[in-house]
Amino acid sequence: MFSNITDKIRLLFRKDKEPYLCFYKMLGFYPRNIEIYQQALLHKSSSIKAGKGRLLNNERLEFLGDAILDAIVADIVYKKFEGKREGFLTNTRSKIVQRETLNRVAVEIGLDKLIKYTTRQSSHNSYMCGNAFEALIGAIYLDRGYRACKKFMEERIINQYLNLEKISRKEVNFKSKLIEWSQKNKFCVEFNLIEQSLDSDQNPIFETQITVENIPAGTGKGYSKKESQQEAAHATLTKIKGDPQFIDAIFAAKAEREKAAETAESENTTAIHEEAIAVEESISVREEEIPKEHFVDTERIIAEAEEVAFRESK
Repeated sequence: MFSNITDKIRLLFRKDKEPYLCFYKMLGFYPRNIEIYQQALLHKSSSIKAGKGRLLNNERLEFLGDAILDAIVADIVYKKFEGKREGFLTNTRSKIVQRETLNRVAVEIGLDKLIKYTTRQSSHNSYMCGNAFEALIGAIYLDRGYRACKKFMEERIINQYLNLEKISRKEVNFKSKLIEWSQKNKFCVEFNLIEQSLDSDQNPIFETQITVENIPAGTGKGYSKKESQQEAAHATLTKIKGDPQFIDAIFAAKAEREKAAETAESENTTAIHEEAIAVEESISVREEEIPKEHFVDTERIIAEAEEVAFRESK
């Protein structure tokens, strides 16, 4: 409180009050080093040259903010969900710090209106706002420290925009969920990249189609393969839950595949058995081909050796 009053008094003597007031509305405190906050909003597409020809943008702050945000959210989740196991805590933290959540939060607090970028980049960089949010956390950390970051996340973000109980129960990784379902029910699922094209700004677009037992399921598009796979997996799970004809088709296909596999295994077992019999017969034939005189000679040699040994012992 006292720190904010001091910063507000200092602000009275500044000519450029507007940027400070803008960040105050968003953060709940006045920046001390406003340049670092402005850097957090500078996308790499609008990089500026700093000393010694170095490009200045928000990528380094994003890296720092990512690590700090992980620690803060882990701290909050650990204290919020007492008694929960590591897996639950890890999944909940991941859902909070994932790009989709951070993108939404960035828009909610108005961060998207302050980011500096080129028009071309805005058309396809779906994670730009989330990245800028992480960079903002990095700026807060450098300017005010860990406590200020945690207070900002708790009071300005989580309490106002995020329901931790709801997030902890939310299914977000559709691809992982689909793979888990397929393994549990022994279905064959494949992710196929069916098309790669360019949008009007020459940005790559990927289209993925998922097949279940070689039957077309969901499709999805995105500006990355991962994004298109998530969309396709989401569509597939929706189809599994709400399309009875699709369910009947994949079960029938699965039954045919398993029947074919059983037949192939049975034929393979028969072939192995027949081969074993052939080998045994071959060995038997070879044994019969050995001359009987060989055994007679062997017995005679042994008998003579025993007789010589008996004489010498006397």
